[in-house]
Amino acid sequence: MTAILRKELADYFTSIRFFVFFALVLLASAAGLWAASQGIRSTNLPEGFIFLGLFTTPGVIPLFNSLPVLIALIIPLIGIALGFDAINSERSGGTLSRILAQPVYRDSVINGKFLAGLVTMTIMIGAMILLISGFGLRMIGVPPTAEEILRLFLYLFLSIVYGAFWMGLAILFSVLLRRVASSLLTSLGIWLFFSIFIFMVAPWIASTVVPVTTESPQVELIRYTELQLMIMRFSPNFLFQEATRAVINPMLVGSLGMVSASQRAYLIPNPLSLGQSMLLIWPHLTGLISLSAICFALSYVLFLRQEIRAT
Repeated sequence: MTAILRKELADYFTSIRFFVFFALVLLASAAGLWAASQGIRSTNLPEGFIFLGLFTTPGVIPLFNSLPVLIALIIPLIGIALGFDAINSERSGGTLSRILAQPVYRDSVINGKFLAGLVTMTIMIGAMILLISGFGLRMIGVPPTAEEILRLFLYLFLSIVYGAFWMGLAILFSVLLRRVASSLLTSLGIWLFFSIFIFMVAPWIASTVVPVTTESPQVELIRYTELQLMIMRFSPNFLFQEATRAVINPMLVGSLGMVSASQRAYLIPNPLSLGQSMLLIWPHLTGLISLSAICFALSYVLFLRQEIRAT
């Protein structure tokens, strides 16, 4: 498997695809840092979490609202780009049968491809966070605390797991579909559904099950909101966004679930501790890890059972 891993890493790091996405990472880092610099000047950051303000302070342009918004948009694209042609491109080019003709196990091929994509994606996401941290440290002049560093490492781990799901999904379609274009379009279609359309479908389903009006009691409004949240949590994108808010924005009151305006008035705006944040995001993290494992396990089993012939 080591030989396959080294070969795939060499292919990734010398491909045009890698340079294009790395340039996109640099652009996103610059945009996120610029948004943070514009927002920090007009925002009173909470004491004790000033460094995390680089990642949470909203900017003046909605598209470049903050770094988590940019990362949530870029990570699925990177994962899909690294996995949509992992198997079917080798099959269509006739190189897969030649590789398997050598003393190489089938599981080594798919394991090496997945690990190579994971390493490449980790380097890209880590570079983005390090660039923001390095230039942001020079900009604000306040070093991060130990808890802030741990939260950033947890955020990096969340991002890698989130990207592993999309890469595993793209590899799954690469195993199932023989054409590269079909696997790419199918992966992008699922990403668009979970990123955009589910946020349109969830309110409609919730309003159908629990009809609410301006005169509805508060209990009905709470049921409507909880049902809408439950539907949206079927989306990995929404799970990642909720977990991100709890990790890098500890001052956000009611970051998960519903908190009414009357209840918010009685809440003390104290920051969540790292342990409390972990308890909040544990179901989200478990769900993302399970989805990633399921996608890769299906790809693994289907690839081992496929018939591969020399063409």
